[in-house]
Amino acid sequence: MAASTQQRFAARGLYVYQRESVDKIARKIHVNTRTVARWKSDARKEGDDWDMARTAHSVSAQGTAAVSAAIMEDFMLLFQATMQGLKEDEKATPMQKAETLSRLSDAYNKTMAAAAKSSPALNKMAVALEVLHDLVEFIKTDAPQHAQALLEIIEPFGVYISKKYG
Repeated sequence: MAASTQQRFAARGLYVYQRESVDKIARKIHVNTRTVARWKSDARKEGDDWDMARTAHSVSAQGTAAVSAAIMEDFMLLFQATMQGLKEDEKATPMQKAETLSRLSDAYNKTMAAAAKSSPALNKMAVALEVLHDLVEFIKTDAPQHAQALLEIIEPFGVYISKKYG
């Protein structure tokens, strides 16, 4: 994916959690204001309403679920950045990519399990992510030649899972 994917996740985080304006976000991540506005609009059409997320975060800022969601959001940003770097690493072998995917998946699974304990609503997502972890392990051990294909689909599928269960 293009570098703008990381910028979009950063823009969303700044808007929702830091309550930054679209103009200020654009300056911070070095893009045009219209670009951030378009990302926000596109996300809403896809079921991710930044304004609703911002309001929900503000209203429940003291709740355990909100803390879990914020931790998950931060983890997702790091996860996405690492995935992007892995995709762009032309020197890594399929086995190295599969190993990195396995480690990322394990960290993701553990983070989701901890979040699910504090927020029962995240349990469904935790189960879905456990299945993804199992898929990564399978690719790592039984089909490392498919690691690149997995890299190409797992990130957008993760967004799909978040929308469905998040």
